[in-house]
Amino acid sequence: MDTARRTVRGSPALLLLLLGTVRIDGYRPVVIVHGIFDGPKQFKTLSQFITEMHPGTEVSVIDLYDNLHSLRSLWTQVQDFRKALDAITLKAPDGVHLLCFSQGGLICRALLSLAPRHNVHAFVSLSSPLSGQYGDTDYLRWLFPSFIKNKVFRVCYSSVGQKVSVCDYWNDPHQRYRYLQSNTFLPMLNGERPHLLQKEWRENFLLIKKLVLIGGPDDGVITPWQSSHFGFYDIDENIVEMRNQEFYKSDRFGLKTLAARGDVSVCVRSGVKHVEWHSNRTVFTGCIERWLT
Repeated sequence: MDTARRTVRGSPALLLLLLGTVRIDGYRPVVIVHGIFDGPKQFKTLSQFITEMHPGTEVSVIDLYDNLHSLRSLWTQVQDFRKALDAITLKAPDGVHLLCFSQGGLICRALLSLAPRHNVHAFVSLSSPLSGQYGDTDYLRWLFPSFIKNKVFRVCYSSVGQKVSVCDYWNDPHQRYRYLQSNTFLPMLNGERPHLLQKEWRENFLLIKKLVLIGGPDDGVITPWQSSHFGFYDIDENIVEMRNQEFYKSDRFGLKTLAARGDVSVCVRSGVKHVEWHSNRTVFTGCIERWLT
C-alpha cells in the first residue's frame, strides 16, 4: 500500500488517470458530411489537417449522395446518412465528433434530432444554412435559370419542389405562410412547424456536448451569411440575429438551453469564400481544432 501511494504521489499523470480526468484512448473519431455537389474528394485537405494536428484520429467522410445525387430530398438522404453514422458510432463507445459542411450541416441537424441516445460529442457546423437560404447565388441560377430569388418559392413550395434538396431549406421571408405550410423539412427541424415528435427531437439534439457555428460575410453562397449562425432575414430583409429568433427565445429545439449551458461557440471569419472553408488552415486552427479532442 505504501509503495502504491508513493507511486501515485510521484506521478501526477497517473493520478489524473486514476481520477478519470485524462483520456487514454486518443482522440475521438471525426465524421464528415459533405455539402451540395460535393463528395469525399473535396475533404482530403480537411482530413489531413485533422490527422496532422491530432495524430491517430480516425476520420470518416461519408460517401453518400455525392455530386448531383446531393439534390435528392433531404429526408431521403437523412435516412441513409443515419445508417452510415450508426455503423461508425457503434464502434466508438466514447463518442464521435460530427463535422458538417454547407447542406451537410442540415443533414447533421436532422441526424441529431432523429437519433435517440446518439453519442455525438461536438457538432461542428461549417458554413451551413441553418436558418435557411434566400439569395440569387450561382448555385440558384444553375438550378433555376428562369427564376430570381423572389420567384423560386413557386417551385420550392410545391410537392415537386420538396423533392429537391435546396427547396427543403429555401426560406422566403416574404412567403412566410407558404414556407411554414409547404416546407416539410427545415420548419420541422427548427420547431417552427409544430409536430408530434418535437419534444423527442429536442431531447435528442440536446445530447450533444458542444455546438460550433462557423461562417462569415464573404461566403458568397449562404444567404444571408448569418444563417450559418442561426440568424435570418425578417420580412424587410433586415437581419434578425440568433438570440432574437423566435425559435431561440421559445427554445423550440434546445438552442437556448445549449447557449445557457455555455455549449454554443460562434466563429466568424472574413475573407473566406464558400468553397474554401474546408481547406483554409486558419479556419481549422482558429475555429475547429480545439473542439476535436
